[in-house]
Amino acid sequence: MSNLQSVKQRFGIVGNDPEMNHAIEVALRVAATDLTVLVSGESGVGKEFFPQIIHAYSARKHGNYIAVNCGAIPEGTIDSELFGHEKGAFTGATDSRKGYFEEANGGTIFLDEVAELPLTTQVRLLRVLQAGEYIRVGSSKIQKTNVRVVAATNIDLRRAIADGRFREDLFYRLNTVPIQVPALRERKEDINMLFRKFATDIAQQYRIPVISLDEAAKQVLKEYRWPGNIRQLKNVAEQISAVEETRTITAEILKKYLPDYAPVSVPVIVRNEARREEASDRDLLYKILFDMKTDINDLKKMMLELRASHPGAGAPGESAPTLPPASYLPAKSPAPVPYFVPPVDDEGDFAETEEVTDEGGAEPEMTKEKAQREAIVRALKKNNGKRAAAARDLFISERTLYRKIKELGIDDGDY
Repeated sequence: MSNLQSVKQRFGIVGNDPEMNHAIEVALRVAATDLTVLVSGESGVGKEFFPQIIHAYSARKHGNYIAVNCGAIPEGTIDSELFGHEKGAFTGATDSRKGYFEEANGGTIFLDEVAELPLTTQVRLLRVLQAGEYIRVGSSKIQKTNVRVVAATNIDLRRAIADGRFREDLFYRLNTVPIQVPALRERKEDINMLFRKFATDIAQQYRIPVISLDEAAKQVLKEYRWPGNIRQLKNVAEQISAVEETRTITAEILKKYLPDYAPVSVPVIVRNEARREEASDRDLLYKILFDMKTDINDLKKMMLELRASHPGAGAPGESAPTLPPASYLPAKSPAPVPYFVPPVDDEGDFAETEEVTDEGGAEPEMTKEKAQREAIVRALKKNNGKRAAAARDLFISERTLYRKIKELGIDDGDY
């Protein structure tokens, strides 16, 4: 137990949740080996600590530790980044270059968002794991590397295998030792401790009085579902510390910083623990639904203003008022688009529904793909076709955006 506490102190891990403690203990036990480790958990839960722990307590601790975000590297260059390339291998390859697997020789490489790797790159990675061999892009010479691989993912790789997006043989190679990191909402007793730590850190950094929560606010903190996990909790603590004048935070103040606050006991769209949705698709759907809610609120506000300016509207026997010119409409309101808010069935999936149009009729069901396509096109239009900015607006990686654009058949003419 003392070793566990020293690890937490060294890496700044706060809390005493049994599942988190178990995950750390597994990392410590496997560190002395060279077995491949797969760290799983939702985005923002702190998966990046575990490869650091494994490396620091292994015989490779004096070797290089390289962390690679597979979702942030464009598909056309990822093989070169991981395995290196020879001079002239492609346009712009003016010199030979070592890849991460060569740089990490004798040490540890952390492959974050490993599910974002293209299938061709997965084949190359499988060869490294099986035989410690790789070939630079543009070369025919086999090279050797002695590297420990720790991978992480926030999606269900078994589902990705079923969808043909991830190799089954690679999954079993990576999943030699699985480590599951719990979501923040599953660590209820740790939430207030983490909030207090973040609030104290920001107060010390900017030399301001530290904020504190009253009892009702602490309860709200525990009830909220925290879709962004620890990353979101830290962001909320920093926002409140910087913006609020009072240093004692009430439940009413706290709720202003929690979008769509609802206790976790209320049915919401969440990942089914037995069968989780692919994370990038689910996060994109969250974004679509949030945008829908904003549009609906704008329409409600507009209708209230219309009724206020036309008191007879809707009264029995009276005709509807003439609509005001387009300049009256709020600038934020988009062109009329048939929206739907899909209900959730007992398994956490979207239930079938009908799309409601402005004529009151029913059109064929709006599919998940159609909703995603509209959200992506809208984000690209907003950002003048800049895909990196659009990906940030959609809360997905740029690689995921490129993949979805290809899957959904979006071209430049659409935006």
